[in-house]
Amino acid sequence: MSLNTFGHLFRVTTWGESHGPALGATVDGCPPGVAVDAAMIQHWLDRRKPGTSKFTTQRREADEVEILSGVFEGKTTGTPVQLMIRNTDQRSKDYGEIAEKFRPGHADITYWQKYGIRDYRGGGRSSARETAARVAAGGLARAALELLAPEVSITGYMVQMGGHRIDRERFDLSEVERNPFWVPDAGAAGEWADYLDGLRKSGNSVGAVIEVVASGLPAGLGAPVYGKLDTDLAAAMMSINAVKGVEIGDGMAAAELTGEANADEIFMGNDGQPVYSSNHAGGILGGISTGQDVVVRFAVKPTSSILKSRQTITKSGKATEIITKGRHDPCVGIRAVPVGEAMMACVLLDHLLLHRGQIGDAGGVIG
Repeated sequence: MSLNTFGHLFRVTTWGESHGPALGATVDGCPPGVAVDAAMIQHWLDRRKPGTSKFTTQRREADEVEILSGVFEGKTTGTPVQLMIRNTDQRSKDYGEIAEKFRPGHADITYWQKYGIRDYRGGGRSSARETAARVAAGGLARAALELLAPEVSITGYMVQMGGHRIDRERFDLSEVERNPFWVPDAGAAGEWADYLDGLRKSGNSVGAVIEVVASGLPAGLGAPVYGKLDTDLAAAMMSINAVKGVEIGDGMAAAELTGEANADEIFMGNDGQPVYSSNHAGGILGGISTGQDVVVRFAVKPTSSILKSRQTITKSGKATEIITKGRHDPCVGIRAVPVGEAMMACVLLDHLLLHRGQIGDAGGVIG
């Protein structure tokens, strides 16, 4: 089992390596009749691509997507959609020194222990470059959601960099597109720029926390026990390179609450639909969406490729030191924002299709 595929009905298989000729995604199960073209998908890829500011890797990749199959006359046919992104700015010579050494914090050592062979050029399959394929697939998922559930919107942003957090009192979504950190807090964006610039110049890196919110989702998505919506969301976010923690709603902070404080009270709204006093549950109860905003956060560790000497070993077990050369993100969490949005889109579309297939127009009516 290679396990490079995720999803149930909307199934995404990613392929390719960081320094190979190309990478991409094969998407099976996309409904027919979805209006899509390369420019639509390119919009989302452009938000993730490297080299967009001094705070991201200076690897210059256009990340131009090619649609090789599954689309005819501007609409999906229901057959597999093949998406390809060519690598054009590899600099494999930067990685010659690590061919025999394992980089601390990287998957070098575990890939070697598992497979007995590894592509050391940029980390091969374990590189965050793989996420470009996910964003391309997410663009297709967004197009399908626009057709099937046009009221759904997905927005991601950074809420923490290192020990620095946004001020929720200054929360302003309009700020997200105005700064290089996707931060909904203009004051934080300015402070973080100085902080990260100092780390970048010193050859160091830092982690981050990303929040992704889906609004306009209907109630009823997800299934009990093993098919929970939050189970699949957590798995999707956890599968993103460098992610070390995921939470839904209040997440870990829920452990600090009493039952009285945690329970989201329910009322009938003027439109005859249930409304909630709060959203500690993050829009999911019993693994099933409530109709509230679905809120997911994930923590991204610091980039392990840093210009700092670290102790390690060689493949022969000899002690040595290593400094990772190359072009790397001082905070990989910056470009994780569009990746988190893409994974949210893929999971939500998958569960929407599952719900339609099993339930159709059935379901309990309130009022």
